[in-house]
Amino acid sequence: MAETISMPKLGFDMAEGLLVRWVKQVGETINKGDVLAEIETDKATVEVESSASGVVLQLIVDQGTMVPVNAPIAVVGAAGEKVDLPTGAAPKAEATADEKPAAQTPPTVAPVTQTSSPVDSGSVKASPLAKKIARDQKVDLSNIKGTGPGGRIVRKDIEAALSSGQPSAVSHQSADIGSSSTVIVSHDDKVVATTKLRQAIGRRLVESKTTIPHFYVTHEYKMDALMDMRKQVNAYLPDNEKVSVNDFILKAVALSLRQFPNLNATIKGNEIVQFGHVNVGVAVTVPGGLMTVVVKDTDQKMLRQISSEVKAMAGRAREGKVKPEDVDGSTFSTSNLGMYDVEDFIAIINPPEAAILAISSAREVPVAENGQIKAGWRMKATISVDHRVSDGAEAAQFMQALAGFLENPVRMLV
Repeated sequence: MAETISMPKLGFDMAEGLLVRWVKQVGETINKGDVLAEIETDKATVEVESSASGVVLQLIVDQGTMVPVNAPIAVVGAAGEKVDLPTGAAPKAEATADEKPAAQTPPTVAPVTQTSSPVDSGSVKASPLAKKIARDQKVDLSNIKGTGPGGRIVRKDIEAALSSGQPSAVSHQSADIGSSSTVIVSHDDKVVATTKLRQAIGRRLVESKTTIPHFYVTHEYKMDALMDMRKQVNAYLPDNEKVSVNDFILKAVALSLRQFPNLNATIKGNEIVQFGHVNVGVAVTVPGGLMTVVVKDTDQKMLRQISSEVKAMAGRAREGKVKPEDVDGSTFSTSNLGMYDVEDFIAIINPPEAAILAISSAREVPVAENGQIKAGWRMKATISVDHRVSDGAEAAQFMQALAGFLENPVRMLV
């Protein structure tokens, strides 16, 4: 019997998604779990997997169409099976401005060399991966002709410009910096259109800061033992499996939350729901903003497993290929700016969670111990907590419990 595939709900606040591309076409065989389509939400570009095996009998919506959550998008069944959809089953959602012409013709798969969704930044249209390569290689996108759908610039366009030595493609801005003959020239104001991700971040953070009463507690941790243990552990691991300081922190946070379930919680009306699982979210920088990937049951996993999962999910997030399970289900979040030489900062709570931990850099600094000045590793972290759920004393006790693991890291291995 034919099965209808619907637009999935990816996150509690998702209302609709943009169907970017059909991976399978009518008449093609598909197995349960195979990628059927790519959709773009406010948070990410996600690959939608088929919930049934068989043949793709019908694609209900066109590429470039905004589709409400739970609306039918495709039908999978046996070859030759007739499909009778109820009247009005296909959503009459408005296509995005740059995709409207395509919506008037039967859906076709445009030839692309990567799967990350294109982002329109001002007058230049380019995929997130293309933007990243251009930024790293100092390439001026305005001088590149895109070969992707709708004239978008994709990865191969940047690589072609670099390999051909196209002089107009490479930005000369960096060459002028520090030159004694540099002439400072005023430029016109530049208007840059915000991405869907940036708009979503804005909405969520405004909601968080205006509806959640935040309070903050900062603690400084002795990191000498952890830095030494990390060095010893990594000496036995290949380069692609080495663990980071953040991997230790995620494990320590998860174990500490087991002692303080009130911080691994959410508030619903007059009730506090303490989650049974400890799923720690990790903020990841992606083109155009931030995304939180989730390590499920962090308290039950070994350091190498945590490290492997974070690397894999962060990689997919930056390439625009996240899976629904990568970004769903966090019960507590972390934000680490340690790689940017940050002394201290605070983070905004990620609704509907009750708390988030802001992690700063581990630094080798002068410290006083027993009347002596010596070098030592120190790191500050600040927890932001929903005052409706918890109070300062509990947050401070959590930070002390966290110190018990970070300053005695062998406890995480036994």
